[in-house]
Amino acid sequence: MNAEIIAVGSELLLGQITNTNARFLSMHLAELGINVYHHTVVGDNADQLEKAIAIAEERADLIIFSGGLGPTKDDLTKETIARHLGTELAMDEEALESIEEFFIRAKRPMTENNKKQALVLAGSDVLVNRHGMAPGMLYKHDDRVYMLLPGPPKEIEPMFQFEAKPKLAHMLNKAEVILSHVLRFYGIGEAELEDRLQDILDAQTNPTIAPLASDGEVTLRITAKTDTEEEAWELIQKEKQAILARVGDYLYGYDDDSLASKVVDLLSESGKTISAAESLTAGLFQSELAAIPGASAVLEGGVITYSEQAKKDQLGLSPELLELHGTVSEDTAIAMAEACRRKFGTDVSVALTGAAGPDAHGDQPAGTVWIGIATADGVNAYRLQLSGMRNTNRLRAVKLALSYLIRTLTNNKTRKI
Repeated sequence: MNAEIIAVGSELLLGQITNTNARFLSMHLAELGINVYHHTVVGDNADQLEKAIAIAEERADLIIFSGGLGPTKDDLTKETIARHLGTELAMDEEALESIEEFFIRAKRPMTENNKKQALVLAGSDVLVNRHGMAPGMLYKHDDRVYMLLPGPPKEIEPMFQFEAKPKLAHMLNKAEVILSHVLRFYGIGEAELEDRLQDILDAQTNPTIAPLASDGEVTLRITAKTDTEEEAWELIQKEKQAILARVGDYLYGYDDDSLASKVVDLLSESGKTISAAESLTAGLFQSELAAIPGASAVLEGGVITYSEQAKKDQLGLSPELLELHGTVSEDTAIAMAEACRRKFGTDVSVALTGAAGPDAHGDQPAGTVWIGIATADGVNAYRLQLSGMRNTNRLRAVKLALSYLIRTLTNNKTRKI
């Protein structure tokens, strides 16, 4: 089966949002053995969308649409497809009831146009939306499958993974098991990782190994196809051990892990708490942790001490220390981490201070960052020299702090990253 993904929305063409849905869908379709040869983006225009559908029908067995299922006039995906295929739209009563219940819970009046979200292609297999309002649908016509999915990632991802993907697998009548396992690395570039694993990558057959770099991280997706899940895991584990023998020092997690989620898990498992003192990151570190479910059990709090005066007032840093060493220094990072740990009574405290750029901070060049990590065993500081734009440096400093923290919590020797 060959697929084409059509993303609908003028905001995509205007660059207001990034089309992350196409990447997500392509990744999961590959696991099913479905080839994606084209990604198409169309604005909120019925004529242009219908032309895109006609082109896709010439080259794909499965056409997946994301977006355009909402309540407003510019949400026209299902109406356009219905007209193109000569079918009708019908009200899905279960979806309508779910939408009505949402407005009752929210204690908000439900406008008439919200009912439009419950309309589906007549005769389609409805996909329940458990994280939004508009349902998705699978519709077969002339040996071709049309899949309609909502646009917001928080809706499309669980809908595809738990509703659509199993139906596609059943439709393909796949007897074989397709299993994937993701290894997550930090502190090593994609080029270096591939260089170390080149012979393994060149020899891959089953399982296959797919590298992907994003936001300073590198992932390897190992995918095996066999008759049973047990056989698939055996193939994956064999390949995994060969990979980790060479680059295991850079591994931090698996599958849906992130640097922040790994930190929260490690703290939770050990019953430890954390606090943070942030200067150049101004709360970004704590925000990353707080985005993870369960963070409230480990994150006690923190302070944003952006100015020199705030470092004195909030953390009690001495004027002499700051005058002697400066705010961007090893001594200041250590003092911030120690003071924050005392202030919040936590097991661990992280401090970040630096010159985000584009200008230098005194005699410290732009991109200079110091990270302090204080525990009951003492405090360590790590110097970074980053070279990105201002906000890129701030975000990377947070990720590097999380990476050093993982190594601290797992008692691994920290290398220069």
